[in-house]
Amino acid sequence: MIALVTGAGSGIGAAIAERLAQDGHTVAVNDLSLGHAQTTVDRITAAGGQARAFAADVSDEAAVTQMLTDVTQSLGAPQILVNNAGFAHQAPFLEIATADFDRIFAVHVRGTFLVTRACLPAMLDAGHGIVVNIASQLGQIGGVELVHYAGAKAAIIGMTKSLAREMSAKGVRINAVAPGPINTPLVEALSEDWKTAKRAELPLGRFGEASEIGGVVSFLCSDDAALFVGQTLGPNSGDVML
Repeated sequence: MIALVTGAGSGIGAAIAERLAQDGHTVAVNDLSLGHAQTTVDRITAAGGQARAFAADVSDEAAVTQMLTDVTQSLGAPQILVNNAGFAHQAPFLEIATADFDRIFAVHVRGTFLVTRACLPAMLDAGHGIVVNIASQLGQIGGVELVHYAGAKAAIIGMTKSLAREMSAKGVRINAVAPGPINTPLVEALSEDWKTAKRAELPLGRFGEASEIGGVVSFLCSDDAALFVGQTLGPNSGDVML
């Protein structure tokens, strides 16, 4: 199948793209930077997989529309979509600038909305599709100095549940993954104090690896996950237990 992974130039997105390619899917690797996307593509093709790079800002409606046109014309309509594009910004609540708040929601929430809306018509026409939204455990429990980030991730979880109720009977399965802290550049950018405190809170005692999230997404994109609808899976080192 054709799989589109947004924000796949590094970190969790890159690991997801590589795992889906290993599973035999042809991967459209999106990133804001074409160079970063191409780096992921190069690793995939060096390992024998099939992939192509596409640059687009997922918060830009025109850019998303053009990206889907390019993906469809060169590879085919995506049957799998992984909405992963995002970034972290840490600040005490009273120091969060409006522009920082707006940008977090634009990339995470508006981006998930725009790319999903662009991909869904072809999935509905085919009577089959899979959407996996990458949220965060902070969208479930909150995070100190991460109010805007946690709020955006909570919105993604709510969108996942609502869209799953609307689309499941039409053949499109929609779920979310809410990772805990993962050893990626996004988490490395947070303060050392935050990382030390969070690591001490985790029952597992360690942050996860991006490849471990790739495995969870691989499962949700497989037939083994046929009964999973509107769920939020939590590979979070025990930070959230439901």
